[in-house]
Amino acid sequence: MRVRPETPGDKDAIVAVNQAAFGSTAEARLVDLVRDQVRPIISLVAEDNDEIVGHILFSPVHLSGNPQLRLMGLAPMAVTPDHQRQGIGSLLVRAGLQACRELGTGAVVVLGHPAYYPRFGFVPTTSHGIHSEYQAPAEAFLLLELDPGCLAGATGTIRYHSVFSDH
Repeated sequence: MRVRPETPGDKDAIVAVNQAAFGSTAEARLVDLVRDQVRPIISLVAEDNDEIVGHILFSPVHLSGNPQLRLMGLAPMAVTPDHQRQGIGSLLVRAGLQACRELGTGAVVVLGHPAYYPRFGFVPTTSHGIHSEYQAPAEAFLLLELDPGCLAGATGTIRYHSVFSDH
């Protein structure tokens, strides 16, 4: 298993992974929109025997009233159904978080499964007085400070790029 940055030739495989994992085209369309309109992004793929079986995407988010913070949102992450529960998602998350650190990201947020993401150190955003612009269960909107203390005293609403609302 190998995790690497997305290349231009990976686009069709990434679409296929997202469609297989989510059972619809919505996330695949979102990935395309983010790739075309948002910077900076981190887009990684997981390969098994030269076949792309997983994908993860990170893109900038903003905390209202705190423009100085460098934050990223993890969304979406997908692994083909026949490769799930084999640690591929964990490999993608860890590699993506490392890439975010290298980019100088202070914290990462994710709207995801509250039993999955805490294993990487994510905690509910409400513990920091931070909320999602979307109607999301409080326990499912999580954050991880990559730069410990970077969110000290920062509160507000996380806002994603408009392509997340438009798709």
